[in-house]
Amino acid sequence: MQQEQAFAAPAQTLTPFSERLIAWQRRAGRHGLPWQGTRDPYRVWLSEIMLQQTQVQTVLRYYPRFLQAFPSVQQLAQASQDQVLQLWSGLGYYSRARNLHRAAQQVVEQWGGQFPRDPQQLASLPGIGRSTAHAIAAFCFGARESILDANVQRVMARWLAFDGDLASVAAVRSLWQQAHELLPRQDLQRAMPAYTQGLMDLGAMVCTPRKPDCGACPLAADCRARLQQRVLHYPVKTRKLQRRALTWLWLVVRDAQGRVLLEKRPARSASGSIWAQLYCFPCFEQQEQLERFQIACGWAGLPLKWQAQFRHVLTHRDLTLRPAVLQLPVDADADALLPSSGMEQAHAPNPLQWVPVEHILAGRWAVPAALLGWLRQGWLL
Repeated sequence: MQQEQAFAAPAQTLTPFSERLIAWQRRAGRHGLPWQGTRDPYRVWLSEIMLQQTQVQTVLRYYPRFLQAFPSVQQLAQASQDQVLQLWSGLGYYSRARNLHRAAQQVVEQWGGQFPRDPQQLASLPGIGRSTAHAIAAFCFGARESILDANVQRVMARWLAFDGDLASVAAVRSLWQQAHELLPRQDLQRAMPAYTQGLMDLGAMVCTPRKPDCGACPLAADCRARLQQRVLHYPVKTRKLQRRALTWLWLVVRDAQGRVLLEKRPARSASGSIWAQLYCFPCFEQQEQLERFQIACGWAGLPLKWQAQFRHVLTHRDLTLRPAVLQLPVDADADALLPSSGMEQAHAPNPLQWVPVEHILAGRWAVPAALLGWLRQGWLL
């Protein structure tokens, strides 16, 4: 819980928190991003989802292309999941794309293609949490609602010297309340978009996790963490992310026509939902599983050429990938019916597909970034 502490007030009289933040954002914040200057909930929502756990520079490559393919929520709702994942390929955190698609369908089915103005109704959509719902409502409708993503938690915890452990639901609830009390109270249609963007910009550009630039901060004069000289102490969060190491064997089967075998990943498997619904080389945790798959396909006598293993870091996993290339002979019937790898499949009785490598490299298939990066390194040349 937050502990009350006494602090010496700065000698000068300061303008309110919100006014300083808004003035700083208009002077020194980020401007000219393609999702700024609009009150279209579809465009704001799309940017907010893409920006979750992703750098702005990365999103700038994907956002225009996505809008070009799906310029409205109706067109996104009508697309197939494979089309959405294909455009998302390489952006990571693929559950965002699946939730984006489901949310678009829900907006069309339940609200006639119009995003609800109520933040609670927004938060009921797949993939939209409280902070994202508040951001959309503030940017598009001038709603007096605070955001509290990880960057903003850091800004608020430092300015307040908030000692509550943010691994605790009660502490987060308390921080939400205190953040709400700092919101602008007047001219909300103009103030709330600038205030909300200011919080985002301050957390991303100035009040950073390890090297905060307190000299550039508009809130430094009465920042309690700075006055305590304990800026890096905040925010307090004791629970650490539990990581797990996994090793997967990739079977990279290539036929005489220059195609490779891809398998649509299940919605969920024994390894969780890693790369769910994306196309990937058949994956195995044990070599015995890979060998059984070879036998089922009639490829048992063909040699495997093992490639250098490499590491791919995911949110909760450290994934080691060991590719094994299997070249089919010229007279092999690659188009014969292929068995499933034995993993549960969500939408197709046989999720295996022969795909030209150049189609993958051209971005025409929804594949994981790890697979695309491996191919681009020329391992199959």
